[in-house]
Amino acid sequence: MAIKLSKREKYAIWVASALIGLFAITQLIVVPLLDKRNRLIRGIQVQTEAYQDMLKLKNEYETLKKRADTATKSITAREKGFTLFSFLDQLAGQAGLKDNIAYMKPSMSVQENSPYKTSVVETKLQTVTLERLTAYIYMIETSRNMVKLKKLSISKKGQQAGYVDAVLLAETLEL
Repeated sequence: MAIKLSKREKYAIWVASALIGLFAITQLIVVPLLDKRNRLIRGIQVQTEAYQDMLKLKNEYETLKKRADTATKSITAREKGFTLFSFLDQLAGQAGLKDNIAYMKPSMSVQENSPYKTSVVETKLQTVTLERLTAYIYMIETSRNMVKLKKLSISKKGQQAGYVDAVLLAETLEL
């Protein structure tokens, strides 16, 4: 038994079949291709960002390497037998502060996974003028021996005008 369809019904079936076919092609071929393309584009963006991060890290590494090389050269260029304690004591003499030293406490700590040791000296100066203290600090900070002040505490000395007490924490690296 064959069903007779009118021209209009046949046309509607053809249009519906075409739409269903077009929908199937879209869902089975076009959408997966677009998804794959979007995933590839996102993957390229992620890889580009990772590459940019690697370039930044490379530049940071090179900068740190140069600084480390410079520090090593400065440390090895120090005079033989250099110690932070004797260096600070010598500068205190040059600044005219030797008589004002209440104490000098040296300490040393070993750096993990490094050939360097950190040498620290805490110095307390009593009844010093700001001019002499400033000169002493300047000599420490501008020396070629890579000595830096890590901490500085200044307090007014009683009722005496122009005099202060100071505690300095100087630090350097040694091989």
